[in-house]
Amino acid sequence: MAIAAGTTDLPVAWWKEPTKDQWLAWIAAWLGWTLDAFDFTIFLLIMAPIAKEFGVSVTAVAAVLTFTLWLRFVGAVGSGWLADRIGRKTPLMLSILWYSACNFIAGFSPTFSFLFVVRAALGIGMGAEWPAGASLAMESWPARSRGLMSGVLQGSWSLGFALSSLAYWLLFDAIGWRGLLWLGILPAFVCVYIRYCVKEPAVWVENRKRQREQRKEVRAPLLAIFKPALLGNTLTACWWIASSLMVYYSIYALFATWLQTEFKLAPAVVATPILLSNLASFGGMGFWGWAADRIGRRWAMIIPATIGCVLALAYMLTNDQNWIIIGFVIQGLFLGAIYQFPSYLSERFPTEVRATGSAFCYHVGVICGGVVPPVISYFAVEQHMGFAMPMLISTMVTAISVVIALLISPETKGKAFVSDLMSH
Repeated sequence: MAIAAGTTDLPVAWWKEPTKDQWLAWIAAWLGWTLDAFDFTIFLLIMAPIAKEFGVSVTAVAAVLTFTLWLRFVGAVGSGWLADRIGRKTPLMLSILWYSACNFIAGFSPTFSFLFVVRAALGIGMGAEWPAGASLAMESWPARSRGLMSGVLQGSWSLGFALSSLAYWLLFDAIGWRGLLWLGILPAFVCVYIRYCVKEPAVWVENRKRQREQRKEVRAPLLAIFKPALLGNTLTACWWIASSLMVYYSIYALFATWLQTEFKLAPAVVATPILLSNLASFGGMGFWGWAADRIGRRWAMIIPATIGCVLALAYMLTNDQNWIIIGFVIQGLFLGAIYQFPSYLSERFPTEVRATGSAFCYHVGVICGGVVPPVISYFAVEQHMGFAMPMLISTMVTAISVVIALLISPETKGKAFVSDLMSH
């Protein structure tokens, strides 16, 4: 009997702790984010052929990325407000339908101007997906393994990127850049699953109920995150996210263009390191997410950011194609895996403003990240510096900024989500 009693006291395995509804909610956010990544990153692989077809510069095509990322802010703030007011599901479904339709329509572009406008508009749907999906997933997940599943969720952007590189590798010669954009309509079918299989997080439902009962509804959550109690947290979160996303676009946005223009490599050769680096990034995000549940959210990002700086020097200062490709793939484990956004952002804001706060801070970062591709392209092409040095400088400066921002930010490991109302 003593043995039996001891057995029942053993903690349940982390993957058995979540309920079926919690798993379904997390999967919905995962699908939305992974397919969002596919729709966006496919463009990074076809900028050179688009520039050639329409007779414009690569810098002009890179500017499309900037406007796409800037318009994410519009979609994110709107979606965050809607998610805090009516729930996480509806904004998530609307966002997926939006970015799927825009990518599909872009494939029919008769002119570069048309492509520019439609791909820029895609950013509204992209921005709307993240706050609704992240809040849905993190509020629905137990605190014990939230860091791990946050890492896997955010890291699944790399899976979407890997899928797009695989599609580019296997299909570009057959269907061209237009056909690759047409594939972007497929994520829209995920909305059927979300509509019928996913429930709102219990903590949001209870919090919303209390807001109504106590007549303390937060009608302007965007203003609330700038009140004295949250202002310092909001500003440091913006700094951290902005630096992190500038790191990401310094490394990944123009890597394919670098190989295509300076080394004249074939699609299969270009796609292979991008595929492998993104798979490494997915694995790295899972590992550092696991570490975040043990050593804390901040150190699980500070350590890989520091290692990634050293690695960037090793492969960006050489002209050897093999070392460039190997270093880029390994970088996926470090600077490609510092993005513990869903858990850390969700834990830094109270329930009433969680989606809005996460949306605002994340997409201030996105706006800053959006500046990186055209700036690097300008120095690389217009100033004849080549891609390596501008990419390296941007990577080093922004990675150091990530570390500083995290050192002055709060630690949130193990934080429980509650339905209590914040003080007004």
